[in-house]
Amino acid sequence: MSGSKPLEAAVPSSTPPFADLLLRAGRIHTLVPGQEPQQALAVRGERVFAVSEAADGLDGLVGPATTLLDLPGSTVLPAFDDTHTHLIAAADSAHDVAVDGARSIREFLELIRARADRTPPGEWIRTAGHWQELNLAERRFPTAAELDRATDRHPVLVLRGVHNQVLNGYALRLCGINADTPDPVGGSISHTADGRPDGHLRGGLALIRPQLPAPDPAAKLDGLRLASHAYAATGIGTVRDTNSSLADLAALQQLRESGELGCRVRVLLSTIGFTTVRQVEELLDGMEAWRHTADPWLRVWGVKFWLDGGIESGALEAPYCPAHCPTPGYTGQLAWDQEELEAAVERVVRRGWRVGIHAYGDRGVRALLDLFERVQNRIPGLPYGTLVMEHGGLADHEQRRRAVQLGIPVTIQQPLLHDVAAIQAEYWGKERVAALFPAREWLDAGADVSAGSDYPVGAYGAAHSLHGLTTRSTVDGVLGPEHAISRPEAIKLHTTAAARLTGETHLRGQLTPGRLADLTIWPDDPTTAPENTLDSLRPSHTLLGGSLVHGLEAARPAAGPDRH
Repeated sequence: MSGSKPLEAAVPSSTPPFADLLLRAGRIHTLVPGQEPQQALAVRGERVFAVSEAADGLDGLVGPATTLLDLPGSTVLPAFDDTHTHLIAAADSAHDVAVDGARSIREFLELIRARADRTPPGEWIRTAGHWQELNLAERRFPTAAELDRATDRHPVLVLRGVHNQVLNGYALRLCGINADTPDPVGGSISHTADGRPDGHLRGGLALIRPQLPAPDPAAKLDGLRLASHAYAATGIGTVRDTNSSLADLAALQQLRESGELGCRVRVLLSTIGFTTVRQVEELLDGMEAWRHTADPWLRVWGVKFWLDGGIESGALEAPYCPAHCPTPGYTGQLAWDQEELEAAVERVVRRGWRVGIHAYGDRGVRALLDLFERVQNRIPGLPYGTLVMEHGGLADHEQRRRAVQLGIPVTIQQPLLHDVAAIQAEYWGKERVAALFPAREWLDAGADVSAGSDYPVGAYGAAHSLHGLTTRSTVDGVLGPEHAISRPEAIKLHTTAAARLTGETHLRGQLTPGRLADLTIWPDDPTTAPENTLDSLRPSHTLLGGSLVHGLEAARPAAGPDRH
């Protein structure tokens, strides 16, 4: 756009073209290709009304009720998307024991013991899942026996990420897990030398969940409120939650109706613990009420499946490191019966919903693309984005080529790699870990890639992800620097590419007239901030639909067009 003439949306001539909000900033990156940074942005209702290169270029839109936000030293970008995260897990753990600060099993147990001291006997005690056992001096999970020393009067559930759980003896008995209990589908139960469960389960939530108490409705809503605003505080305006239940969806709707939701949510209903097509069909029946919902705050995106495991059981073409091969030549695990999974996916897409499937290891990625290709052959002409690869962690040249050829979008999560690099290397070796999430190669291949965090495995946050994508920094040093991408590319993965994945390019991803006024305001420009400060950079404000969901009230009302 040349000059300072504002670009604005058409308005009926009978309506005074005053703005509800006028924002002035040093740089407003609209993300429109070729457009220079702007300095003024006007909002009417929930949408961007006009932008201008000049700070005073929209002053004619200031009316008696216009709110002014003058931040000449700040930078504005569209609000970011986290295209693969677990908001529900963040909400459910908002009141749980935070153990990420523990540096030894003794400290870990002390945190649980302190919670037990103020918890009635018999009530469950849970930990939040965002921590890594390699941060403990012992570099391992606590055992059931050790957890019993913290409390044997409460069932204890230790969560680590999404795939790992540890139970104390009380909880093992309550869940009926003993030496004869078979491994959960796609997971495992660890045992002591004499054959008894040692408390550590992988993929064991299906065995545990029936014994967990029904969520307290008030605590559930409060957790969702806290978690959704916590995402917004890092610059995340929309999350694509990849592990929700119908009950979670109802709670999200209640929070939405009360006006307390801190970010927009795109929901993938979870099939965790499912083993049959019939279970999937029952889930689809429950989703019908959401088929035509057009609420820009809360929508159902589709259904989530798991094809392989995570750190300890992702399906690889070559064996795990010898120290972590539970059986000779162990190459991880594929979840589900593959024919049953294929039939379930086909049912979902024939019912008009989209599918996201977790595939982490290279064998998992290959098996997923095989499955998607067969589904496409049987159901030709599926709309773009019907079948999505979640993670695509290890994907070589051939699998990247196949994904592009099949038109399969991919979500990648650099924060996951950042947080688990050290422990992942113990299982897979450093060379394979360095090859995870090859963003540079995905983009060069022409793939549709968007970015997220996979919280609670990786930490969420807009700048944190940008830093990792552009530096390949991890807790285990810089890994795979050849896979790094530029800042503009990384920003697009969280904005324009993310909006394309959710089918909302017309609504979000750019700051142009007619799109939702979802924006972040930063004290330093994320496109140019020094590398050593980018990771800790946080927005001063996050606005969704022109309304503040994070930040201090820095706006002031205007008395009229002459008050600038």
